[in-house]
Amino acid sequence: MDFAIPQELEHYYAELEAFIENTIDPMVARDDNIRFFDHRREDARTDWERGGLPSHDWEELLRECRKAADEAGHWRFSAPKKYGGKDGSNLWMAVIRDRFAQRGLGLHNDLQNEHSIVGNFPFVAMFETFGTEEQKQEFINGGFEGTRRVAFGLTEPDHGSDATWMETRAVRETRDGVDGWRIDGEKMWITGMHVATHCAMFARTSGHNGKPSGITCFLVPNPTPGLEIEEWMWTFNMPTDHPRLSVNDVWVPDSAILGREGGGLALAQSFVHQNRIRQAASSLGAAQYCIEQSVRYARTRKPFGEELAKNQAIQFPLVELATQCEMLRLLIYKTAWDMDNMPHEDIEKTISDKVSMCNYWANRLVCEAADRAMQVHGGIGYSRHKPFEHIYRHHRRYRITEGAEEIQMRKVAAYLFGYMGPRRGTFDEA
Repeated sequence: MDFAIPQELEHYYAELEAFIENTIDPMVARDDNIRFFDHRREDARTDWERGGLPSHDWEELLRECRKAADEAGHWRFSAPKKYGGKDGSNLWMAVIRDRFAQRGLGLHNDLQNEHSIVGNFPFVAMFETFGTEEQKQEFINGGFEGTRRVAFGLTEPDHGSDATWMETRAVRETRDGVDGWRIDGEKMWITGMHVATHCAMFARTSGHNGKPSGITCFLVPNPTPGLEIEEWMWTFNMPTDHPRLSVNDVWVPDSAILGREGGGLALAQSFVHQNRIRQAASSLGAAQYCIEQSVRYARTRKPFGEELAKNQAIQFPLVELATQCEMLRLLIYKTAWDMDNMPHEDIEKTISDKVSMCNYWANRLVCEAADRAMQVHGGIGYSRHKPFEHIYRHHRRYRITEGAEEIQMRKVAAYLFGYMGPRRGTFDEA
């Protein structure tokens, strides 16, 4: 067993650090762009007059950053080489995301909007695994070129974790001699619809409520007749790009189906696995940042003439958090390595429980670490002049998105007790 970080990765990370210092940090220092990261961050990022959407200046800065990272050869790192990437592995991505988050808030990796100079592209694996050649060319290449951006349309106002009970329906309908589907229903929390060219919309096309089969994914253009953004949902962390949609008499041709008719949930699982392990690494790094900042503050703050750090009431909670970080880092890196050593479609059947373990525990841990950092720092920790409240508010949503932690714990339980996964049938009576 070799737990050493590959030397090639260390060299590449040093290259990334130099890029951040020489290219990205100067962007932040220019034109008062620091307002997006200091105590003004939420107000500067939010267009309060436009439904709470991200402000134009904020999104323009993100685009400028991505363009620079792409030109430097970093942004597409995780994508296959044939799409201009570097075949970046899950392990390398986990290490990079962990270390990026340990640097604190910054333009290099601002996860409030899934932005990073080393991009995360779960749609690439989804289209590569399930898409037709035409769809791969249109949506993978188009995604990198900026002509295509796909939102993920699974959740509904009355159905989140119980996705197999979704009420959105698609029925066969021919229009103007073209075979296709009419879609009706509602969707909610469909992130990025203000800039999306398409929505990967999931609808039941056959079967009964609660059955995993019979759900189909359709690539619905945005805008399209019958697809309406009803409102932008204001959230714990602003700005928002999470709308509630109505879907009335929306029609698409057969060619809009992504993957196999009735097999849409397999696409959803493909989407979440890469997101979950990389999200776990980011939450781990942010937790580590909160701990390190708390340690530094406790060594310099001297109430009653002595270092705050000498109090065991300060030491022990941080010791427990630091211990969890060390253990979790090993599990995340090991799971990412396992993902790299099996076909993408086998992840769900063999180690989906480990991915869920990493994700739900890391997201819970960072919330505890941010809360502890606020407590250690006292009043200034509670203020927006420190980043802990932002970290807490941002990462708190991850305990709900990508599958609520309760759903992920249920997945772990199903593997543990042999209802799913490699142990299935182990405990069945003969």
